[in-house]
Amino acid sequence: MLASRDRILTTHVGSLPRNETLSDLLVRQEDGEKLDAKMLADEMDKAVRHVVGKQMEAGVDVGNDGEQRRIGFQTYVPQRMSGFAGVSKRRRGREFEEFPELVSYLMRRFPNPPKSQHGAPEAQADIKYRDLKPIGDEIAGFKRIADELHAFSERFMTAASPGIISTTMLNAYYETHDAYLDAVAREMKNEYQAIYKAGLILQIDAPDLAMDRTMMYRDLSDADFVKRCERHVAAINKGIEGIPRDRVRLHVCYGNWEGPHIHDIALEKILPALYQAKVGALSIEFSNPRHAHEYAALKRVPFPNDMILIPGVVETTSNFVEHPEVVARRIEEAVATIGDRERVIASTDCGFGTFTRREWVIEPVVWLKLAAIRRGADIASVRLWGKRTAA
Repeated sequence: MLASRDRILTTHVGSLPRNETLSDLLVRQEDGEKLDAKMLADEMDKAVRHVVGKQMEAGVDVGNDGEQRRIGFQTYVPQRMSGFAGVSKRRRGREFEEFPELVSYLMRRFPNPPKSQHGAPEAQADIKYRDLKPIGDEIAGFKRIADELHAFSERFMTAASPGIISTTMLNAYYETHDAYLDAVAREMKNEYQAIYKAGLILQIDAPDLAMDRTMMYRDLSDADFVKRCERHVAAINKGIEGIPRDRVRLHVCYGNWEGPHIHDIALEKILPALYQAKVGALSIEFSNPRHAHEYAALKRVPFPNDMILIPGVVETTSNFVEHPEVVARRIEEAVATIGDRERVIASTDCGFGTFTRREWVIEPVVWLKLAAIRRGADIASVRLWGKRTAA
């Protein structure tokens, strides 16, 4: 995994907006409609080429395919595994129950979400990763396009954590939730290994380690939630076993929506559990108004010396474009907190296309935000290295 050796590197969390044509095809595919395979593949390649080019224009160092081939960051999984059927009865976050106005607002803003966003299937039989072709095609398509465009200093690909899969596609088959969690880790290992063996950095997306405090595990105490985090981290470690930790980064977040977030757990409480992950980098939100103060937590619970910090320096649910000077100051605060400029890579708080047809930020602003990270990183690099650095 690259470190910021002579300047601050930039990346993002993974998902990027999908165009209307591709979004329509992904929804129809999820609904079970038989699509022309070549037409779908061509549209996916077109979308990947577009977002790779836009990342390059914005100056992203560590980039990906924008998750263009997936309908959602975790709800794509049942398309690749057997054993899922029916509909999960997943609870909403606490704030959605406390503020019905928020639900009404979301319904007006996103009137036609994919069915899996609120009605993902459940595990009704022993789950098995039945088809490696989709992940193989995803990897091959991205690498081919990135090679053609000579894109990125380093490349990554995302995959959902066992925990978020288990708390989205709920268990209706296994004797215990932990047995289900272990089964997911066992099967997702196929995908994790495919990404690693292709020479890409594997990013595990694990909002369950923070967000699920207000959803799946809302009835627990903070202390008991931390124990669940530790169990979910153990499942991640099981899934990535055999992959060098410096080839894996872990993304943690509180849920990528515009809302009060008043019930989010403090970062300080979950950090000891996060540090148990056998990964080389942690990607954490630090730019949204509810969590911008939490660099202090990394001082009270010191950040490991063998990990890279990937802080969010722009947020992902509003169309404000952060001034590069604001970005620079956030980067400098991250560096001051962990005491090492080489172990900070500037990023976004979360993704910009978490689910198809649920983009909070308009596409032109996405690229402006990524460009602001680059410009802010350049400003910070001059200050941190004491000289103007090469772009």
